[in-house]
Amino acid sequence: MATKMYVSGKYGTHLAPLIKAVSKTTGDILELGMGVFSTPYLHYQCVLSNRKLVSFENYPDWAQFFINYGYKHPNHEIIVVDHYDKADIEKEWDVVLVDHSPSERRIVDIKRLANLAKYIIIHDSNGRYEKIYHYSEIYPLFKYRTIWDKDSNHATVLSNFINLDNFWE
Repeated sequence: MATKMYVSGKYGTHLAPLIKAVSKTTGDILELGMGVFSTPYLHYQCVLSNRKLVSFENYPDWAQFFINYGYKHPNHEIIVVDHYDKADIEKEWDVVLVDHSPSERRIVDIKRLANLAKYIIIHDSNGRYEKIYHYSEIYPLFKYRTIWDKDSNHATVLSNFINLDNFWE
């Protein structure tokens, strides 16, 4: 069954840092906000490498879209929450992707994860999005930061555990 949707290539500009972070790790992955680019990639990567992926989504129909297409798997837990305060995310993660709604929620959850995740990838980190996401408020919480700026929509990698000077190598 096909589903009609409007998709922009800009929705996938976080893939380069996400792929790089996943390639450098072997542990659990957290996805905050499911997407047409990130969820299939993370799903298959975790199935093939026998890793745990936990995806949280606050739009039940959107989560059901992925469930209907077979993305629920023993390695992939999909959890629908009506509010991200209810998301049980306070544990150690190797990789976290932050790309969820509502916009103001992103920095709240980044703060929750700052000292738990090896790599946190945040999408839409260009300066032009500062009024929406307020990422500058969380940057001081991290020892290390690198930016993927090869696309019009930037993504930033944050860590308190791993020096990111050689992240792209």
